[in-house]
Amino acid sequence: MEKDIFNIQNLEDFNKITLEVFKHQFNNNKVYRSFCDLLYVHPSSVSKVEEIPFLPIQFFKSRKVIASLEKVEAIFTSSGTTGSITSKHFVTDINLYKNSYLKGFHHFYGNIEDYAVLALLPNYLERKGSSLIFMIDDLIRKSKNVESGFYLNNIEELAEKLKELDKKGQKTLLIGVSFALLDLIEQQQFNLKNTIIMETGGMKGRRKELIREELHQLLKNGFGVAKIHSEYGMTELLSQAYSKGNGIFETPPWMKILTRETEDALTINSVGKNGGINVIDLANYNSCSFIATQDLGKVYENGTFEIIGRFDNSDIRGCNLMVL
Repeated sequence: MEKDIFNIQNLEDFNKITLEVFKHQFNNNKVYRSFCDLLYVHPSSVSKVEEIPFLPIQFFKSRKVIASLEKVEAIFTSSGTTGSITSKHFVTDINLYKNSYLKGFHHFYGNIEDYAVLALLPNYLERKGSSLIFMIDDLIRKSKNVESGFYLNNIEELAEKLKELDKKGQKTLLIGVSFALLDLIEQQQFNLKNTIIMETGGMKGRRKELIREELHQLLKNGFGVAKIHSEYGMTELLSQAYSKGNGIFETPPWMKILTRETEDALTINSVGKNGGINVIDLANYNSCSFIATQDLGKVYENGTFEIIGRFDNSDIRGCNLMVL
């Protein structure tokens, strides 16, 4: 199945494999099966993707969401405020995650070995269990570039490294959490020509939340770049969507975004209508591939999407969060 998931060529392939994954998870994921039973949904009555139930993401905080009897190889945890309950993603095949992010990066950005990868993710580095740190650490290794690496509080050293690499024409990716990128440009001004700036969202309580347009304008001015890239991912997913500017995200072939009615969580919206973000992530084969998130967004005709906020009263967390 892993081979099939990462070899999807068209919508027909995606729909066929998605229905197979649904059957697998209905039969092997006790939490998801119970959820489907409560809704009186059975694979025999599901003939199209839009009829598949989406598990509310909160279940990752209260249940062990798993569709495999294999040994758990990794447990990824979400960030959270002191005393809050965090999500746990039990991963029985870490190679599924590696394949997903490596193939996803290659799909959108090409060969990782072309880049120097610099990471400014202080809040993630300061805790254990971050799936983002696992991914970036592996991308740094896979880049095979001695200049690649993590930065924590050594902002000045990072600034010098950015200028040095950019000046000599080295293709560079700087991936950082929003508040840390803002900290960097408040201390230094740049005029970068060969560097991609990618934000993973979230102020993590360190700064006032900004709408995406305001944040990206500040970052464009500070780094001297025309566009700010973004990554959309979360603890509960093994795949990422990427935006190369303007906050419009694309998914890899094994991932798809739908929106649901805000007043009726079981009804899928028509394209172009704002609603709750539902994610199909087929790389989540051994957990749950059908997740109803707390993000609000819009999906366009070509399958791209944007995030426009969060449901009221939901905790502010995760990657790429811009609250309106």
